[in-house]
Amino acid sequence: MGNGEPDRRFRAAVLSVVKHAYVPNGVAAHPRFELAVVADDADRPDWVHQRNEQYAAEHGIPYVRDVARALAEFDVDLAVISSEAERHCDLAVRAATSGLHVIVDKPLSTRLSECDRLVAAVESQGVKSLLWNRNFLPALVQARQLVNDGAVGKLHAIHVDFYFAKDAGPPRGARGPDDPPLDWLESLIAAHVDGSDGGVGHQPMGELEIEGIYPLAYIQMLSGAPVEHVFARTAAHFHQRNVDNDVDDLATVTLQLQGGLIGSLCIGRIGASSHPDIGEIKLHLLGSEGALVVSEARPEVAVYYRQQARQEFPHRRVGGENDFLLMEHFAQAIDRDEPTILDVRAGRQIAATVAAALESGRSGRLVAVAPPA
Repeated sequence: MGNGEPDRRFRAAVLSVVKHAYVPNGVAAHPRFELAVVADDADRPDWVHQRNEQYAAEHGIPYVRDVARALAEFDVDLAVISSEAERHCDLAVRAATSGLHVIVDKPLSTRLSECDRLVAAVESQGVKSLLWNRNFLPALVQARQLVNDGAVGKLHAIHVDFYFAKDAGPPRGARGPDDPPLDWLESLIAAHVDGSDGGVGHQPMGELEIEGIYPLAYIQMLSGAPVEHVFARTAAHFHQRNVDNDVDDLATVTLQLQGGLIGSLCIGRIGASSHPDIGEIKLHLLGSEGALVVSEARPEVAVYYRQQARQEFPHRRVGGENDFLLMEHFAQAIDRDEPTILDVRAGRQIAATVAAALESGRSGRLVAVAPPA
């Protein structure tokens, strides 16, 4: 649904912003996009309204407790969804059926049926969609160019290490035998202070569901092949919250991709003190003519000083314009009626891969990835 107006500015409705607000902030980082309104349903709990109101006040825009009214009255072109994970698809469906383009925070959903409902809505309306991702980080842009130029020949295998150096509450073993288990939603609400609340919602989610989109999106982008079968091992190794809620914070996944390509990833939330950067995130690509090892963090600088805060990463990424480049790409997709780098159909494929990995982790068996509805 292109409009042929390359200089047009796009107005965005932020539909719930209860997590760390990197997605709407990323949208607003591009000069062709402006945030017009924050909206949510009136029946949401107080903590949701408080966060929405605070974000709206910070950006000098209204907060409306009526999604349908906000979409109808504020002349918006797209919706940005950063709600609890289980609400992502429902809010996006409502926006898409109103004729709006949609940008959705990860994970796309905790249920494949919701992903299928969103794919149907987006494709029937002919609107553009984007699942937020990191594919425009400098190292990934270079890796994609090298693969496309044939630098390693035909790809045979891709491995991604994705160890995320953030905490998730008390470490495993911190709870006494008489202590009640940690409540998932309550602990995630509390985690908002330090930005470690990426899994906020009523349904507990492990690292595969919360962060698995990133390494799987890298594999999808570099290989161009869908995943057909998955074998996984999962564990709650580091954090008491994950132990109490029976979700993973560490996993290994082996992927059989279409065409015979093999993929694999190791993923975990390994604690803030484990790494000087955001984590050990590295890609290994093996081809018929050579191999690549790609550090996702590069380029970076290291900054150390006295009384440095413990939660501050000494190694800092530089030259990263992922947010701007994602939105430049999204604007061009609208202008030219082109596909986006990670639309909701591709996001559904990732969600199905994660679901298969979780099933494999429980059963110890190879699991086929569910095809689209």
